[in-house]
Amino acid sequence: MNWEVIIPLLVFMAVVFMIGFWASRYVYQRSNFLQEYFLGSRELGGLILAMTMIATYGSASSFIGGPGAAYQEGLGWVLLSMSQVATGYFVLMILGKKFAIMARKYNAVTLVDYLRHRYNSTLVVVLSAMSIIIFLFSAMAAQWVGGARLIGVVTGLSYTSALFIFAVAVLIYVIIGGFRAIAVTDAMQGIIMFVGTLVLLVATIIAGGGMGNIMSDLAAENEMLITPFGAEGDLTAVYVSSFWILVGVGVVGLPQVAVRAMSYKDSRSMHRALIIGTFVTAFMMFGMHLAGTLARPIIPGLEVADNVMPTLAMTVLPAWLAGIVLAAPLAAIMSTVDALLLMVSSAVVKDVYHNYINPKASVKKIRKVSVGVTAILGVSVVLFALSPPELLITLNLFAFGGLEAAFVWPLVLGLYWSKGNRHGALASIILGVGSYIVIYIFAGEPLGQMGPFGMHSVVIPVVLSLIGYVIASIATHKKVMQTGYV
Repeated sequence: MNWEVIIPLLVFMAVVFMIGFWASRYVYQRSNFLQEYFLGSRELGGLILAMTMIATYGSASSFIGGPGAAYQEGLGWVLLSMSQVATGYFVLMILGKKFAIMARKYNAVTLVDYLRHRYNSTLVVVLSAMSIIIFLFSAMAAQWVGGARLIGVVTGLSYTSALFIFAVAVLIYVIIGGFRAIAVTDAMQGIIMFVGTLVLLVATIIAGGGMGNIMSDLAAENEMLITPFGAEGDLTAVYVSSFWILVGVGVVGLPQVAVRAMSYKDSRSMHRALIIGTFVTAFMMFGMHLAGTLARPIIPGLEVADNVMPTLAMTVLPAWLAGIVLAAPLAAIMSTVDALLLMVSSAVVKDVYHNYINPKASVKKIRKVSVGVTAILGVSVVLFALSPPELLITLNLFAFGGLEAAFVWPLVLGLYWSKGNRHGALASIILGVGSYIVIYIFAGEPLGQMGPFGMHSVVIPVVLSLIGYVIASIATHKKVMQTGYV
């Protein structure tokens, strides 16, 4: 083992656990356990809000899978990744104050909790919770795979051993600290990601002999690597443009990101987070994906493209600095997986158990159920991640598309369109998720994502979801008005 690399990572992990234990005081001192454990008592300031959104969204897909895809596809994937720049802007501008106000009005702790009050429908809640559990399970598996591959490259351990170590660390951390621990460590992890991206990108350019030399090497290997169309020419203009739906405007429908728009302290915090988040996201997405492409001449012939980031760091940096820089992807993975784990746990505990199975459960009982469900989910994801895909980004993008097909319109139109009702929400979720799964099964390359007309698989389902919501809401509006239920 290379202890010069490992020791900085161990120090980082120790700091994360210290924050978790600090946050655990709040979890067990606050009278409202659910508000604190799943939402941090809605006390996030601007910097922490921006960083927790960035760290939650900037996952193993952004720091491991994305650069791995860029390593394979070239500059075309870097261009595609930049559609993520507007993520924080769209989420906070579209949801913004109105979502936070309505969530407080309903005393909603989760996205599904908000939908339950907005649509007054058990079926909407059940379908929403099932969508979160199914698709976020896939997203969590991607993070587990990314964490295991990173630890495996650094330590030399087998994939299975590294997966076990990563899973135990994350489970302990989430269980003891809840949302507040996640949000505070996300602020620290976001800063580490930013600095790590800058250092690695600069070191990569230097190691490759400058941008001109690296571009010449890429062109000599395959001229398509330096075009917008990918190594095989399959990143068409239509496909790349459709990514604006998946990782741009559609991110509004991701529960793990949307819930952050419930948690800020005041409007000043939201405005500050909007500016910080947009700038930091732009730099990190550009820097990490570009480094993945530039790494190709420096570390040619990687069998597992997802290993490009840890391998590159250990190649172009001194061992001690590589350990510090590798805390960036580890931070991205941990910050996302803990948020997803807490999100799925909240879907089971708050949205199903507390709302329908045992509404009179005591705080002590809810604590036990929350910890138990979180542990069971974590173990289940580990078992699923034992057989990882070639590129983990396929898992993450599959989850993104499914969640957006389910939630974009019930959330956004539910906020801004008074005629929207439970029938529209049900039609939207059923049409969106159903069509997405069918299209995805028959999707083609690249990365198993190519849908009809050369667009990404998510586009048609999101459109069908919108049509279903509007038609069903209009068709039942008079009936709903007569009964008095949304």
